[in-house]
Amino acid sequence: MPAVKENQLARISARGVVQGVGFRPFVYGLAKKYKLNGWVCNTSEDVRIEVEGARNRLDSFISSLRAEAPPLSRIESLSVDFDRPAGYRGFEIRDSIAQPGKYQLVSPDIATCGPCLEDIFTAQNRRWHYPFTNCTNCGPRFTIIKDIPYDRPLTTMSSFKMCRDCQKEYTDPLDRRFHAQPNACPACGPQLQLTDSLGREVDCADIIEKTSDLLHQGHIVAIKGLGGFLLACNAEDTEAVARLRQRKRRPSKPFAVMLKDIAKIGRYCIVTAEEEKLVSSPQAPIVLLRWKESSTICSQIAPGLKYLGVMVPYTPLHHLIMRATGLPLVMTSGNISEEPIAGQNNEALQRLGKIADYFLLHNRDIHSTYDDSVAMVVDGMPQLIRRARGYAPYPVHLSGSTPQLLACGAEEKNTFCLTSGKHAFVSQHIGDMENIETLDHYIRTIELYKHLFRIKPEAIAHDMHPEYLPTKYALEEAEKHNLRAIPVQHHHAHIASCLADNGLDETVIGVAFDGTGYGTDSKIWGGEFMVSDMRGFKRTGQLEYLPLPGGSAAIKKPYRTALSYMLVLLGRNTFDSRMGFLNNTGKDEIELVSRQVETGLNSPLTSSMGRLFDAVSAMADIRSTIDYEAQAAIELEMRAYDALDERGNYPFSLAGDEDYTIILLHELIAAVADDILRGCRASTISMRFHNTVASMTRDVCLKIKARSGLNTVALSGGCFQNRLLLGKVTSLLRQSGFQILTHKNVPANDGGISLGQAVIAGRSLTQR
Repeated sequence: MPAVKENQLARISARGVVQGVGFRPFVYGLAKKYKLNGWVCNTSEDVRIEVEGARNRLDSFISSLRAEAPPLSRIESLSVDFDRPAGYRGFEIRDSIAQPGKYQLVSPDIATCGPCLEDIFTAQNRRWHYPFTNCTNCGPRFTIIKDIPYDRPLTTMSSFKMCRDCQKEYTDPLDRRFHAQPNACPACGPQLQLTDSLGREVDCADIIEKTSDLLHQGHIVAIKGLGGFLLACNAEDTEAVARLRQRKRRPSKPFAVMLKDIAKIGRYCIVTAEEEKLVSSPQAPIVLLRWKESSTICSQIAPGLKYLGVMVPYTPLHHLIMRATGLPLVMTSGNISEEPIAGQNNEALQRLGKIADYFLLHNRDIHSTYDDSVAMVVDGMPQLIRRARGYAPYPVHLSGSTPQLLACGAEEKNTFCLTSGKHAFVSQHIGDMENIETLDHYIRTIELYKHLFRIKPEAIAHDMHPEYLPTKYALEEAEKHNLRAIPVQHHHAHIASCLADNGLDETVIGVAFDGTGYGTDSKIWGGEFMVSDMRGFKRTGQLEYLPLPGGSAAIKKPYRTALSYMLVLLGRNTFDSRMGFLNNTGKDEIELVSRQVETGLNSPLTSSMGRLFDAVSAMADIRSTIDYEAQAAIELEMRAYDALDERGNYPFSLAGDEDYTIILLHELIAAVADDILRGCRASTISMRFHNTVASMTRDVCLKIKARSGLNTVALSGGCFQNRLLLGKVTSLLRQSGFQILTHKNVPANDGGISLGQAVIAGRSLTQR
């Protein structure tokens, strides 16, 4: 369009993450730069701009909106209409406009930025050593928001009246703290308090220095952070770590460690360029890094594992503590095992009083509790294992518009998902739905998301398993509000989640490997191949069904699964005393399990890949009982990294007909047993087993491709968080010419199930 000399008015609507990220001062600066007049303001659904001037300058302004937007903003849409000029004089930032029924995307909490760090550690700065320093580029967001638009009165900072200096920053459009809602300083903002486990204040001259002394002395300190409390202790102190494990009732599940910076991380872990970028990102997740054998961090931080969960400080308080101590610190969720993270001061003192010796509190309330996110890098790309702080509530963008609905997620690693239009709001990690505390947290968070994003579900999606707490909640809510309840098969949800995560809506070969999922035949699935899209699926392959003696008891005691598989596939005469796990099990238990399998008593049939990993781990005498989910499979993977030879496969057979493939496991289990009796190293057995699973995956996908013509494979389910397995499967599939889809924005585990449920249910509603 040719330039027009006379002035024009541009009415602009910017949608996305454009509030709380410095967008309005950025617009103000652009308007000044291009000598334009008008205004900008927040509303409940967008940032609205009216700006007028010469058309060529307006065009430059609009181009710069996208090209130069603040780093934490995400512009999803920018609509522009031109009109006659209104005669504005100057440019102003107007008060926010609240609009009933409208919603605006909310930024996740962001790690402390470089300029704020400089403020904190510059002695002449008025925010020197102030633990609540922030600006529009960093600090708390979602954890303090009560409502939108994102303005201070609608956050937990509303009770803190800014001093004159902070108010001046807050109202200066050219200051980086302009409308930074949590803006504060030592004179007017939140303050720290140090107490003992009974809530009695500790008298000290410097709270940070005193906290450092306590950590050096081996004490456990509960530290209130962005999304909740973290339990901290010296990661090099074996006794302190053992004490934390005993008090937290967490015998062996790995702890995360916080290190001062990348240089410190390099002392303890091997870090690639991609991993360094991820751990240092504004999201600052825990990243799983290869542990150096020379590391002085206590081995009991992550027993039996070769990867350490590492994060850098992401709040000013963390930075101050890490500099003061100079130690690597355990930083693990402030809860008793399997309960939600504690968020409020009194709650923490009550729930964590028998775990922590001291409490580092503050008086800025947390409105929504969040765990730390966990990620890893595979083939140079980040993959989320737990999606929470730094990522949620930013939505997954859907390929098509979806009705407003609620998807309730799975029983373990639960998240829920609310949809509206092309936005799928996958919640932060809720946890395992095993107790009333987690259920209460789940319900509260659903209500918060519904309120903030103005969503009134017209249907509720849920897992098919009738005993899952989220399923029961869904059915109760559907009946209470006269809504349609839509059951979604677990593994179909996995594949649909992977499709949505990649922004696709097409038919693919789906491979879903995990521990447990309720099947359409009422059996326990978990080693599944299907032809799938968001409308439906056809199961086209599986691991053969085998009994799971004791059901959930076998999940916690993998030796039961190993006994069952050997008994059914090889016969009792193959039980050999040279197999260490048999000697450790005891004759009475072996006899009990054998009777259960032979009679079928409480022995549901399963096709689970996760249980196959458990069986091999137990047979190889790596892990016969577990303290946390997937421990046997994880330790089996870890052992493979010690293998002297990466080659070798075990035999297996494919049965079935033209339309369906069943993977038979007799030869595989027999070969594993033979290797054990020959004295083969557990590392070699593990490597051969991983190679075999990759080969069977490729072979079944080739058979499905031959009869369907499909060439894209979507990989989902918790087993694909095994980086060794994922690498081997993707390598073989690529060599066979397949296009491969893996997860990006949501976990491959059950934390991604709610997204899959949502898109399947949404498609069901639109088809109807």
